[in-house]
Amino acid sequence: MGQIALEGLEFFAFHGYYDEEQKIGNKYGVDLRVRTNLYRAGSTDHLAETVNYEVLYRVVAEEMQAPARLLEHLAHRIIDRIMHEFGHVRWVEVSVSKFNPPVGGICQRARVTLKRKRPQPLM
Repeated sequence: MGQIALEGLEFFAFHGYYDEEQKIGNKYGVDLRVRTNLYRAGSTDHLAETVNYEVLYRVVAEEMQAPARLLEHLAHRIIDRIMHEFGHVRWVEVSVSKFNPPVGGICQRARVTLKRKRPQPLM
């Protein structure tokens, strides 16, 4: 097994529990880690044998454009898409951060992190 990570992704998007947040938008960050077998890619040097991080980025970017009320829901959607589009990914962890959240005080970011492991096939 190996791990591929995309860290520090930034997007301007229209998420938030309050209607005003969905109208004015905000800056969001995403950190993503996936685990899969990287042995063949390492030995063959072929992109088709790994998870293309350009495609991973596109999946995250597309999900970031669809408004969500909760960061938890957004992270869940990102994981669902990755598990659906990359059948050989065994495990996904995604953190979604909202910069300067409306908490009534100073807070650089609010973050949620979700993880999911693909069930092992029955033998």
